[in-house]
Amino acid sequence: MSSDPTPQKTSGSLWAQSDVQRLVLVSIFAFVSFFFTLSSLPLWAVAGGASEGSAGLVTTVMLACTVATQLLVPAMIRTLGVGVTLAAGLIALGGASPFYLLSHDLWWLLVVSAVRGAGFGVITVMMPIAAAGMVPARRRGEVIGIYGLAIAIPNLICVPVGVAVTNAGNFYWVALFGAAPVLALFLVRGFAQFKPHEETPANQPVTPLGKSVRAITGITLVLLVITLAGGAVLTFLPIVNTSATVTTLALVILGLVAAVSRWGVGLLFDRTGSRLLLPVGITCGAVGMVALALGIAQSSGALVLAGAFFLGISYGSAQNLTLLLAFALAGPDRQATASAMWNAAFDSGTAIGALLVGLVASAGAGFSWTFAGCGILILVATPLAVSAANRARV
Repeated sequence: MSSDPTPQKTSGSLWAQSDVQRLVLVSIFAFVSFFFTLSSLPLWAVAGGASEGSAGLVTTVMLACTVATQLLVPAMIRTLGVGVTLAAGLIALGGASPFYLLSHDLWWLLVVSAVRGAGFGVITVMMPIAAAGMVPARRRGEVIGIYGLAIAIPNLICVPVGVAVTNAGNFYWVALFGAAPVLALFLVRGFAQFKPHEETPANQPVTPLGKSVRAITGITLVLLVITLAGGAVLTFLPIVNTSATVTTLALVILGLVAAVSRWGVGLLFDRTGSRLLLPVGITCGAVGMVALALGIAQSSGALVLAGAFFLGISYGSAQNLTLLLAFALAGPDRQATASAMWNAAFDSGTAIGALLVGLVASAGAGFSWTFAGCGILILVATPLAVSAANRARV
């Protein structure tokens, strides 16, 4: 997406640009809704009679609908336009949230989550494309970092607050705050100026879709593995850790470190590239999952907090770097494809983590061994990250 006719600014603070400010506000409203309910909904489902294993279905169904919608967003933008598509996404994500209060039954929570997932899919694809189109390529890491920070702030605040409020028996506040995206509708008009575009020069052919998909498959698989681990922790740590205080603090640490990492690594990317940053970030994720596994097994709050710290580094930095690599590998005329695939991988990983980890742990492996297995899986994905960074040459 590009802003037309407003030219891209090449100097000065990006925070001062009105387009960037608008991007930040819409992102905060949307992700307040998502993160307030992410870890609290499984708790609410368990309180309503669902088993710990099936509670993860709430997250899985929402994100399955998110992924299905994400793949349709490029066509929706071409057919409906940016403004209508974005408004529909905000209404679906936010407007449906209060309907959680109509019933405690798991099937109803799944229905509402499916509607919200479709809205979330629209927003998550459109925001990165808009962000990348606001600045020249040499500052893309910075603006993606700003977008990541706008996402990470709600993650930092809303996940632990949502869990604490739900544990206190006040889930209705979570459902009401989930309607926050509706408040962003007044900003939609400012996004109407953005439209999908091709940056490929006229004398060069358009990049074949299949070629772009193949080019970014490896890096999206890396993201899927990282978010699988993150989804498992966000969904099940509040359930399996016996100390509510340690759980809340761990979620705060995870969100805070991820926020700083995602923003900071964007600045570093513009200066140093990804060849060293990405492998280091991924390795931190493996260390974090093993520490969390040991913390759960030994009932060690210190290990749980250390694991949240290292996983936060990986969770934040890998999100930024894999998105930037996806844009670089897909080609300038396939940015919508890159965003759709990246977001589909992100949410598929989170959904798989919420479902598969719960099923494996409930089948007898236990959450400690399952978390450790996630750490090993992250290490296995490291060569894919190194290969993608080398091919992208950024």
